[in-house]
Amino acid sequence: MPKAAELKKGQIVQINNQPYIVSQIDVKSPSSRSGTTLYKVRFNHVQTKQKLDQSLTGDDFLAPIDFQKRAVQFLYLDADGYTFMDNEDYSQFTLNEDALEEQIPYLHDGIQGVYGLIVEGNLVGIELPAVVEMAIEETPPAIKGSSASARTKTARFASGLEIQIPEYLETGEVVRVHTETGKFMSRA
Repeated sequence: MPKAAELKKGQIVQINNQPYIVSQIDVKSPSSRSGTTLYKVRFNHVQTKQKLDQSLTGDDFLAPIDFQKRAVQFLYLDADGYTFMDNEDYSQFTLNEDALEEQIPYLHDGIQGVYGLIVEGNLVGIELPAVVEMAIEETPPAIKGSSASARTKTARFASGLEIQIPEYLETGEVVRVHTETGKFMSRA
């Protein structure tokens, strides 16, 4: 049973015998000595996408739910949404933009290490790897003589993601991007 203090975005828990996925966590630390830290958590119902906001203390327990975490592959985007394929039984699942929200900029052809969260035979969300490798599609030209710790410039990727990268990198280079923070890590 996870405590409220251990919750992570994308985790699935059971509330009132219903499956909910954690979509947002806001930690409020008290200013007084005896106050307890409050966790304002927004849950989305797995099937209906209905929102549920709750304020929890760090010691509140939440019931875990039975779900499968399976390796999936991003196939394509069409009018219905983003289509993924289960790597084990080749079944296909489609998720709309609302279910993916902040994960969309990291989805690109050939992405490795994506896991699908499956509840009662339905894909309810995906879990991205901690780091993705993406090719820079557009960035200003590199400046000769700039060092690795120098200034930064904006880089744009095919998925629409824009991040700050060191000046010495050029268009077409593959870089590693941290999916939690959205920051440049290193060359691939």
